[in-house]
Amino acid sequence: MASPWANSTVTVGGKGSSLSPSAVYAVSHGVSSVSIDPAALAKLSQSKRPSPTGRIQDDPSTPLSLTAEESRAALVVLLNKLVLSDAAVRPGLPSLIVDTLNLASGLERLDFCSAPRFWDSMAMLNARNLDEIQVGREEFGIFVTSCAASVGVCAILDCCASALVKVVDAVAALSCEAARADVSALDLFGSGDGFSMKDETDVASDMKTLLFGSKLVGQDDSSPFSEIPTVNGSFREALRLFHGRTRVELNSSVKVKKSIVIANHGKEKAFIASVLPLAMSIQSLCESSFGRAKSSINIISDSSLRSRVSEVFEKACSNLDDLRDQFHSVTEKAASGSNSAHVLHSVYDFLVKFRNVLAWEAVLALFSLEIDDSIERAQVDSSKDNKLNGDLVKGEKSDKKKKKNLGKGTSIIRQLLKGSALCSSELSAENISVLVDWASDLSKYFDPMDARLDNLLTRVKEIVEANEVRRLPKNPKGTRDFGKEQMAIRERAFSIITGVFKMHGAVALDTPVFELRETLMGKYGEDSKLIYDLADQGGELCSLRYDLTVPFARYLAMNNINALKRYQIAKVYRRDKPSNGRYREFYQCDFDIAGQYETMEPDFEVIKVLTELLDQLDIGSYEIKLNHRKLLDGMLEICGVSSEKFRTVCSSIDKLDKQPFEQIKKELVEEKGLSTEIADKIGTFVKRRGPPLEILSELKEEGSQFLENTGSVVALNELEILFKALEKANCLNRVVFDLSLARGLDYYTGVIYEAVFKGATQVGSIAAGGRYDNLVGMFSGKQVPAVGVSLGIERVFTIMEQLEKDRNQVIRANETQVLVAILSKDLTLAAEIASELWNAKIKAEFGLTKRVMNHITRAKESGIPWMVLVGESEISSGIYKLKNIEANQEEEIPKERIVEELCIRLSGRSTK
Repeated sequence: MASPWANSTVTVGGKGSSLSPSAVYAVSHGVSSVSIDPAALAKLSQSKRPSPTGRIQDDPSTPLSLTAEESRAALVVLLNKLVLSDAAVRPGLPSLIVDTLNLASGLERLDFCSAPRFWDSMAMLNARNLDEIQVGREEFGIFVTSCAASVGVCAILDCCASALVKVVDAVAALSCEAARADVSALDLFGSGDGFSMKDETDVASDMKTLLFGSKLVGQDDSSPFSEIPTVNGSFREALRLFHGRTRVELNSSVKVKKSIVIANHGKEKAFIASVLPLAMSIQSLCESSFGRAKSSINIISDSSLRSRVSEVFEKACSNLDDLRDQFHSVTEKAASGSNSAHVLHSVYDFLVKFRNVLAWEAVLALFSLEIDDSIERAQVDSSKDNKLNGDLVKGEKSDKKKKKNLGKGTSIIRQLLKGSALCSSELSAENISVLVDWASDLSKYFDPMDARLDNLLTRVKEIVEANEVRRLPKNPKGTRDFGKEQMAIRERAFSIITGVFKMHGAVALDTPVFELRETLMGKYGEDSKLIYDLADQGGELCSLRYDLTVPFARYLAMNNINALKRYQIAKVYRRDKPSNGRYREFYQCDFDIAGQYETMEPDFEVIKVLTELLDQLDIGSYEIKLNHRKLLDGMLEICGVSSEKFRTVCSSIDKLDKQPFEQIKKELVEEKGLSTEIADKIGTFVKRRGPPLEILSELKEEGSQFLENTGSVVALNELEILFKALEKANCLNRVVFDLSLARGLDYYTGVIYEAVFKGATQVGSIAAGGRYDNLVGMFSGKQVPAVGVSLGIERVFTIMEQLEKDRNQVIRANETQVLVAILSKDLTLAAEIASELWNAKIKAEFGLTKRVMNHITRAKESGIPWMVLVGESEISSGIYKLKNIEANQEEEIPKERIVEELCIRLSGRSTK
């Protein structure tokens, strides 16, 4: 069957064009031809001629052997680099490569080991004189820095692997049907545990969609099926990273130093590093697919037939030992320092062997389903455009005995694989030797240049996108929508919060919702596992922001700012386990002061801001737990904890508000490696909490171990200044000095605090913060002290919503002041009156209906206090009715005075 790329032309150098792995693959297999964009070729002809230079010295390395297909792929890559390069390239060289690509044979004799030997071998292949071609130093350099051989093989491997992403899921779904597998494990992925990987969740979702409606699955529970999301998801993840590198390398420009050409050995190592995870995932796919193939055989009830099928399978299909040897060959080549093109070639060979195993898995699943008389089948003529949905074709009679249906998606996949097979023989129990022919044909079917595969992938995509499993849409776990009443509460809270921030002189700041991954990593300690990573979209690894503090520090460092008082209200993202008041997407309201100040000056103001926020939000009773990182470190040092374990021990101590100390002690001893004595000593300290000045006095008593520790002394002196300032500001009564407070984030260096709601609604901490003097320096090397607080507004909203329910108060979702009630369908009249009110800055709505009670009901339900009624009599008399909804009183007001009268009433002024 003709390839979708057949007789196509791949144009190199066109404006805005990019070279894709599938285009390279099509050219490598002789399916597509190559041409150079005329404008790009003209640009080369007009560019300055390279100055005459001697050829660079030959490299005596071992010849790099490539197949004819790999040589074509490498030539396309090099051609693209030459055409796109800013260097002065002789126009004849790109044309020479096109001529070489058009040769029918001999491409495997090209020597890609070094630049001189490559141009020599290409000249010989084209019967040209290399001196006449005049390859200069820059062209040699472009060859070296392009790594054309490795990038070309990357493109071939990428194209073949990408074509199998959906195929492995489709075939696995068929195997689930054939083996009557228990697929309940699919429901565990994306179930809200906070740690399911995106690719695994996507595989599980796709599988459930393909199996939707199946009456076969659910009878067997075995690992080859329960591991499908993990194994197939790992393949997707590894391929995505490899695909990103391939796309970047295919289309990145080449910079060549004129003085000397340096081979990019680092890039060669990067290719190997990026392909090894892919090879490992292919190995897992092989073993998983092999196991499912055996399961499809084991389900055959006839023992004699089962034995014969197993014998054919074991004789014709690669066994697991061969596959493992192939994988070990890949890793050995990578470890021995082999050229990356050789390693990539080995991985490609490994992928082809997996494709053979996958074909056998598909054939055995089809065979098992074919010989099972208990299964309902659709008889579909593949030459007609029937709707393949697993139902009987119109006009076909079904057996009286009720049979089991395949899933909607698997039924389509089964029909497509059977209907487009080129094998002349049908699958049957009488002729099992035909299995070999079917497997051979399906292995070709799974080649990206086969048009049948393109049709299969299109149909699978349609099934998955239709997604009948999720006919009723739902939110991702850990997120929520906010209705009009909830938004009213949120807007009121944001207004209060912004007002407090501005009262203290803070300016607004906004930062991107995602950051470079390197910006975020290493800043949050053990919580770094909760960072949401994004797919590579153009060569940069990015992650959704975890908080607003690290982006703020990055902003200060990037812009060389030494002092700033800022606030920011924005969403942050964490792969956390959702619970009451705990979400994966939520707002934070941050207030930070950066710069050099007197001791405890900004710390005092930040805590004061926190008390003002919580008081004005009127959520009820709360307390602010407070500690000092230097005091905490001093305590751990006194207890005998080594400094390198300070942060990890802090992460355990920070859980004391949720777990009893005995459980924390077990974690400290068994997981963190502390002795029982040290853990017990820590326990005696972290249980101390109470009024700030009282606890401070105890810690500073004569003979206190804290006075013998330098860091602790500094902390105690700073806390004394802070507590006295808070006492003068009448807010120290809100603070509790708590030695168990640790705040697990790595960047804190001084005072740390956490606000906890004391009411009935259990939401945990509602705000937290502290001093982070070294965070900005992590980015710029320049220390900028900073302190801040972050209000977990989502938890505050949970409290406020519960309070509204408890008070049984109606929440107004709008601020509409006047409803213009037109007792007809006259839109022009409504437009005239409403516009006059809008122009006067009166918040107004209008309605068009003859039923007066409909207008009144709308006003009452929306809490609109005033209504202007205009019917036929009001229009003819020019006197409108103004109704006070709450008082249920009406007045007649002349049309020309209606706006003035409403302004008076809304301002609260007397009308007398």
